[in-house]
Amino acid sequence: MKKALFWCILLLSTQVCLATAPYFQASKLPASDLTTQLSQVEKKLQAEGFTVIGRHTPRGLSTHASLVVTDPAMLEAIKTIGGAGIIAAGIRVGVQSDGTVSYMNPDYWFRAYLRGQFKVAQDPAKSVQTRLAKALGEGTAFGGDVAEANLPSYRYMFGMERFDSSNSELSTHPSFEEALKSVQDNLAKGVGNTSRVYDVVIADRKLAVFGIAMNDPGDGEGGWVNKIGADHIAGMPYEIFIVGNKVFALYARYRIALAWPALGMGQFMGIINTPEAIRNTLARVAASSAPGN
Repeated sequence: MKKALFWCILLLSTQVCLATAPYFQASKLPASDLTTQLSQVEKKLQAEGFTVIGRHTPRGLSTHASLVVTDPAMLEAIKTIGGAGIIAAGIRVGVQSDGTVSYMNPDYWFRAYLRGQFKVAQDPAKSVQTRLAKALGEGTAFGGDVAEANLPSYRYMFGMERFDSSNSELSTHPSFEEALKSVQDNLAKGVGNTSRVYDVVIADRKLAVFGIAMNDPGDGEGGWVNKIGADHIAGMPYEIFIVGNKVFALYARYRIALAWPALGMGQFMGIINTPEAIRNTLARVAASSAPGN
């Protein structure tokens, strides 16, 4: 919160500074096994017009999972925006076996992911927010505070990556079709101990995004998420995305910080090797799957 206030004073001294949080706590469900909880939440989301495209239970987090859904109007806005905006296609909901349910704050994530094009998606984003609250309950915001005006250019601290940092690029292929096939093939093979959680492909715009489960017992997400706070499970899974013939994954010093903006520097130092481990894993997924490569 102090960091958000500092940037408000520095950058928005003549304006009203509005801060927003990455998640909302939903209404709690009766405790049950996780599969039952996920099914209950799926039905609630489908009743509000969302399409369920993936379930994710990170290895090492057996009591936590996330559901990923899409929304038709939001997908149309993303198609209009194009480019890296494809990463915003997945709408994430966190579910725990004790009945705790949370969901991503569309206003927070879409401002960060769509940046200067957020206005194009503002109406569908509001609709997504309204219907998530109707389906799951309009609860308290949590997870940290970031000034709305800072989200399009967010970074955890000076010198760290932003959304468009160059080290988010993983590979280049001869065409979109070959990039897509390589990612699909590598995930099917479990390259780097990964698996597919969901995908959204907009072939006519040469865009695609995949949710990736990173299952390695040492470097996988279960280990580092446990260290920094599994209550932010609606921040997962991690994404890899394709724009044209290039494959990207947001560098983790940005992507993790965006999902855990209140993370203390001591906690961040506790996962100091994680950003490069994630990049190395996802670079293998992004590499050419053609014979001989």
